[in-house]
Amino acid sequence: MKVLLSIFHIVVCVALMGAVLLQQRKTGGFSGIFGGGTQADASGGQWQRFTTLTKLSVVLCAIFMATSLVLVFRAG
Repeated sequence: MKVLLSIFHIVVCVALMGAVLLQQRKTGGFSGIFGGGTQADASGGQWQRFTTLTKLSVVLCAIFMATSLVLVFRAG
């Protein structure tokens, strides 16, 4: 079970790296680091405006965190 979960974790990790690297940059330089190009919208429609690749990154990140926690607690 732990071996299969570890293999799944590695596959998710590689897929997450690919999804992040394939995304388009929205701002240039260091302005994006300090919040100089993004504004949060409080209307609740933010998820619909995300691209498919961004949604995939969010889902893969959640799966990555979940499998990380499961692997840590199963090893201990």
